[in-house]
Amino acid sequence: MNVVRVWDLPTRLFHWCLVACVVGLVITGEVAGDAMVWHFRLGYAVLSLLAFRLVWGVIGGRWSRFATFVKGPATIMQYLKGGAAPEHSVGHNPMGALSVLGLLFFALLQVGAGLFSDDEIASSGPLAKMVSGDWVSLATTYHTQVGKVILIVLVLLHVGAIVFYRLHKGENLVSPMLHGDKDLPQAFPPSRDDAVSRTVGVMVFAVCALAVAWLVKWAG
Repeated sequence: MNVVRVWDLPTRLFHWCLVACVVGLVITGEVAGDAMVWHFRLGYAVLSLLAFRLVWGVIGGRWSRFATFVKGPATIMQYLKGGAAPEHSVGHNPMGALSVLGLLFFALLQVGAGLFSDDEIASSGPLAKMVSGDWVSLATTYHTQVGKVILIVLVLLHVGAIVFYRLHKGENLVSPMLHGDKDLPQAFPPSRDDAVSRTVGVMVFAVCALAVAWLVKWAG
């Protein structure tokens, strides 16, 4: 077996921070009241994390890049028919890639809708005052009803896939996301994960967080 560094530290921190924030968002959203202060803070944190992941998907470690794991329809169909290529066992396989893209897209949509939402009681998104009432109503409905359900379903499917791979294929998908390495039957190029790449990751996230903070402050 060959030990390959698949997930660099920035990718792993993104993953687990996003998990923690999403759990916190669900809890604070249900509790409401004074907890909404933290709901907004966690929402801004998620937006910063998602912005980071979009950038990191271009410049990050080899197996974290979209160009590495996002495949076209032909490759996806071939994979579903049992024609998996060796590299599909390293990072995200073609179906896993669809799951990742779906989660990123709907998480961004959910956060974006939250920025324009207004519960007409005590909480409103920082951008709600910049659009018409119809758009605010649409965003609020999506954020509080539709988008929340979609995200919960996607997360459950994601967890279900992890359990399926563990029980039926004997593949532990969680462990590599904790320590970064994966045991593979053949050698593959590793993701870069050194002091330089980690420093770049910190800088990228800092810029994303500052951009979100500026947006919130600008919106007043």
